[in-house]
Amino acid sequence: METDHPDSFSLKTLLTRRYRSSLFAAGVLLFFAYLLEHFANIYAFTYLLRPSSAPVGDIILDNIPVVNLNFIIVEMALIAIVVGALFVLSRPRSVLFTLKAVALFVAIRAVFTSLTHVGIYPDHIVPGLGSFDALYRYLNLQTGLFFSGHTGLPILMALIFWKEKPVRVVLIALSGVFAVAVLLAHVHYSIDVFAAPFMAYGIFKLAQTFFPRDYRLMDQTP
Repeated sequence: METDHPDSFSLKTLLTRRYRSSLFAAGVLLFFAYLLEHFANIYAFTYLLRPSSAPVGDIILDNIPVVNLNFIIVEMALIAIVVGALFVLSRPRSVLFTLKAVALFVAIRAVFTSLTHVGIYPDHIVPGLGSFDALYRYLNLQTGLFFSGHTGLPILMALIFWKEKPVRVVLIALSGVFAVAVLLAHVHYSIDVFAAPFMAYGIFKLAQTFFPRDYRLMDQTP
């Protein structure tokens, strides 16, 4: 009679000689991606002060009221990041690919936010003065318009864990909640939100191309 063998791959396995260099590379990629995002957002903010960076019309934002949904945009986003990190750590085989895919997401978004600059939509909701709000601003989650990280990152995670249907459904639903929240708060233009899933899919395919061994590791059985 056949029995199922537990997967011996653990977080400690990532520290072994076989995976150590890949884990280090993932950490370096994530660090430089965040660094790139940081300076790209500073550049974008400075550029927004120019007269040429004026708000533009938006067929959706022009027709919906401004609603303060900071508890979703700030607190819920930060909680989702923490829960998502713990979820990935609970699946050690996914750590390498997820870190590198997220680094790619952050870096590509940083490039896009530094290209075209329009003024943020009038009467938008700004973060408050609480500790969560300060952390949110420190992580550069408020700056940069195209494309929406709130909408795109959950889609990227859903694609990574697509074979786990409950996880996929929750992440897609979470992306939808964030999409509605940032639109009602007028902190993103419609194009930022609707383009995000397509950008996430493209980044996912790039990650598969650039990091095939890490992606295959996710599907390996004991």
